[in-house]
Amino acid sequence: MAMTLRLPEDIDRQLDELAKSSHVSKQALVIQTTEELLRRREAQRKIDRAVDDTFERYGDVVERLADA
Repeated sequence: MAMTLRLPEDIDRQLDELAKSSHVSKQALVIQTTEELLRRREAQRKIDRAVDDTFERYGDVVERLADA
């Protein structure tokens, strides 16, 4: 699938320099970075769900400890 990505000149230049120093194409660098962002976002969602579940189960205990 094709996609045109328009970047400001300064970001395009920095991306080009980073890609060259990493020995990958700009496309590969954009894909790698996007994959990492998606992994981090999914990890954060899992953490948020675990925290929500914990407070749902033990919220009253946490409140009692805070009041102690």
